[in-house]
Amino acid sequence: MTAVRISTAAAAGAVALAVAALTGAAPAAADSKAAAGSWVCSGAPVQSGHVITDHDPYGCGGLGSWYNQPVRDGIWTCGGSPVVPGYVLTNHDRNGCRGVGTWYQRLVKDGIWTCGGSPVVSGYVTTRHDRNGCSGVGSWYQRLAKDGLWTCGGSPIPPGYRTTSFDRHGCDGVGSWYLTRA
Repeated sequence: MTAVRISTAAAAGAVALAVAALTGAAPAAADSKAAAGSWVCSGAPVQSGHVITDHDPYGCGGLGSWYNQPVRDGIWTCGGSPVVPGYVLTNHDRNGCRGVGTWYQRLVKDGIWTCGGSPVVSGYVTTRHDRNGCSGVGSWYQRLAKDGLWTCGGSPIPPGYRTTSFDRHGCDGVGSWYLTRA
C-alpha cells in the first residue's frame, strides 16, 4: 500500500511538472507572492511596476503571450519590456527570451555601467563610454552629478549645473564636457 501511495504521489508530481512546462505556469510557493507573475496575450498592457520576462510564441492561440512579473533588482527582461523608473539596463543577451533578446535591469547607483539605449536616471550623468561594452551594444558609465566631472556628449545636464570646457577626445572619442554648478 505504501508503494502505491508513493507511486501515486510521484505521478501527481510528474503531471504537475508537465502542466507547468506546457502552460508556462510554475507551482507557486507560499512565500513567493512577491515574485508571482502572469501570462498575458500579445498587445495587453504591462502593469505599472512590472516587466516582461518570458515569451511564448505559441501562447494565446498562436498569437503569442508574454510573462509579466514585478520588477526587482537584477532581473532579465525581454526586448520591448518597459524599463521601470529608477532602473537601468546593464547587460544584453541577443538570444535570450526565446530569441527576442533580453536586457538585465538593475537599480541605478553611482558608478554603474549601462547599455546604450538605457535611460539615464534624473540626477545622473554619463562620464565614460565603451564602444564594445554590453555585448557589443556599447556601454555608458553613470555617475551622480557633481562639480568637476567630465560628461559625455549627449549626457543630460541636471538642473543647477552647466557645462564649460570641451574635450573632443573624451568619452572614447564621443567628446566630453566639463560639468560645474550653474
